[in-house]
Amino acid sequence: MKFKENETVELKRSTSEIKEAIVSIGAILNKHCRGAVYFGIEDNGRVAGQQLGKSTIKDVSKAISDHIDPKIFPDVAVRKIAGKDCIVVEFSGHEGIYSAYGRFYLRSGEENRRLSAGEIQRLVEKKKNYVYSWGMEVSGNSIFDVHIPTIRSFIKRGREAGRIGFAFGSPKNIFNKLHLVRGNRLLNSGRALFCKDNGLEVQAAVFAGRDKITFLDIQSFRGNLFELIEKAETYVNEHINWRADLSGSKRVEIPEIPVRAVKEAIINSLCHRDFTNPKSNEIAIYRDRIEIFNPGQFPYEYEPEDFVTGNLPSVPRNPLIAEALYLSEDIEKWGSGLRRISQECKIEKIEVAFNKIKSGFLVTFYRPKTRVMGGSAGKGEGEKGATGKKTGEKTGKKTGEKILRLIKENPNMTIAGLSAELGLSVNGIEWNIVKMKKEGLIKRVGPDKGGHWEVLQ
Repeated sequence: MKFKENETVELKRSTSEIKEAIVSIGAILNKHCRGAVYFGIEDNGRVAGQQLGKSTIKDVSKAISDHIDPKIFPDVAVRKIAGKDCIVVEFSGHEGIYSAYGRFYLRSGEENRRLSAGEIQRLVEKKKNYVYSWGMEVSGNSIFDVHIPTIRSFIKRGREAGRIGFAFGSPKNIFNKLHLVRGNRLLNSGRALFCKDNGLEVQAAVFAGRDKITFLDIQSFRGNLFELIEKAETYVNEHINWRADLSGSKRVEIPEIPVRAVKEAIINSLCHRDFTNPKSNEIAIYRDRIEIFNPGQFPYEYEPEDFVTGNLPSVPRNPLIAEALYLSEDIEKWGSGLRRISQECKIEKIEVAFNKIKSGFLVTFYRPKTRVMGGSAGKGEGEKGATGKKTGEKTGKKTGEKILRLIKENPNMTIAGLSAELGLSVNGIEWNIVKMKKEGLIKRVGPDKGGHWEVLQ
């Protein structure tokens, strides 16, 4: 692996350069809120190794604690890189702006630029107007209120993605590593991510026409952020048009709107919402478009086009939530969401619009006219569309019904196989399977590998 300095990574030949490293930490925190310093690697990427003494790790930790303000608590560890001992400092901080040795710096490429008084003031105003303290405030929930299956799934996904280096352990240790706990109390961001009873809601509806006069279906979803992402994604996939491609040896169902773009928009709407605003996130499926609404203002000094066409660093309103979603690989890369949505839609020739509105931020996907006829068709109904005659009737076949059909046809069907057949994420399939088991519709006979499904009703 070739190491290279960038806006979030600093390389140092040894701990003799600790002062310069601390300046880099302050600069990176002020720009990106997170980063890493490697001691034992030269700035050209060559691994030289770091000589270790009895107190080396302690001395590095103390130097950072003494000279970065507000204080941070980085992970400092010895790692073998190219067969040599190196010290890796991974850090994050979300409390305003940070000074190093009493001065303020900002990362610019591989350099640390000292800020003037005017620049410091502008940086304070920027963070004050967009990044706010809600996520770092202590909630009324303790670590005993978290949903353990969600934590297990989060750790598993993060480890598979190579973004989490620790295994599942006690919730307190995990939340300490994620900076989501204070004592035994969860921070608000931890409550939103891992507690079912957190007050969050996504409202979703299908409308018969181009306005909100007549609805065909309306739902309200509650749960932790990971559950809301899955439920919202599943809802959209069930209520858009799909067409069957029979040109190959296997039937392939293709959505009218790229599902990856829809998921990215849902994740962005939840990650960057204003959690102090009592208004819910909303998904509205109209005859001609799909709108995903987020009750949170866009960064005041930017336009959506800046993130679509440029390569700007991320500006997360809720840094701790954004970091957790990055670790679980729900976020591919910081600051790339709008660009990825735009690129996916461009490939499929789908028009998408990003709009700042008074009450928040709106992503609109315009549905292809040739595929939308009297209403919103469900997956598998292709070009026909739905009549929309029965108000409240769900227009698409339910995911559960499709899973039952596939399991009846092939009791040995795997979760991955169901995911591929239905065009839903593995987590979305698992969520439906759990629900169907609770309803007594199916059961698993035998182990995950070598077992089979049995339909009970």
